[in-house]
Amino acid sequence: MNDYTHPVTGMKSCMPPEPNTRKPIYTAPAGACDAHCHVFGPHEVFPYHPKSTYHPPDGPKERLAELHNLLGIERAVIVQASCHGPDNRAMMDALAHDPKRYRGVCIANDSFSDEEFADLDAGGVRGIRFNFVTHLGGTPDLDMMKRVLERVKPLGWHLVIHVNAEDIISFEEFFLQFDMDIIVDHMGRVPTADGVHQKAFQILKSFLERENWWVKICGSERISAAGPPFYDAIPYAQELVELAADRTLWGTDWPHPNIKKFMPNDGDLLDLVPLLARDESLQRKILVDNPARLYGFE
Repeated sequence: MNDYTHPVTGMKSCMPPEPNTRKPIYTAPAGACDAHCHVFGPHEVFPYHPKSTYHPPDGPKERLAELHNLLGIERAVIVQASCHGPDNRAMMDALAHDPKRYRGVCIANDSFSDEEFADLDAGGVRGIRFNFVTHLGGTPDLDMMKRVLERVKPLGWHLVIHVNAEDIISFEEFFLQFDMDIIVDHMGRVPTADGVHQKAFQILKSFLERENWWVKICGSERISAAGPPFYDAIPYAQELVELAADRTLWGTDWPHPNIKKFMPNDGDLLDLVPLLARDESLQRKILVDNPARLYGFE
């Protein structure tokens, strides 16, 4: 599946998610959390950011809830995506719709007031995300990033970094300076074609030897070279779980923006969980206990 140009806006767009989600074979434990998903729009109500590098189809909160109900997922962390930029209204609207079920991760910059950060926190935001990925705009203003992180640390928030493999290498020393919880999205987007001994994956594992580092073992479809059912991503996730089972999260990444080749079925992605984490105690940690501890679910 390839990106295309939106016929009205002329902006780069991306394919919609698989509309026929398969009921998974795997039954998630009670209290399971999708710790990485998004809401998009509807853009008539929540427009995309003028500097967004892509224009996704709408993925509103109602469709996200339908997906989770089908998958048997009771909780979710809605991560602000770059297409909305620092305008967090769509994400906050979803959190307000079901505050017991949802928590959020925002995008922000140093134009935000202390009151705005406090409002985000009161609305269920527990972390802030910075994108380093080239096709989403590339490296942020690093000085600004440091200033913002100093301001949100008193709220108890964590940092989420969205990086490619080369960013892990380039910014290794930069990332190590922060004494707050840091979560790496999508297994660091390390390509399976480069093998488990690739430098970026080894650095990622070294990060996880530190008690403040977490990782999301989602994005199998993003790092896979083989395609569905993405089994070539399994060894990467298994190594990460072995290193930091108490600091590992899982998510769908619905509605899967900017997928280049293989749009996944979310039922298939959930069925990967017992392969990524090979016993029920690990699965419960990753799906229930870890997100509950980090995000304050009851």
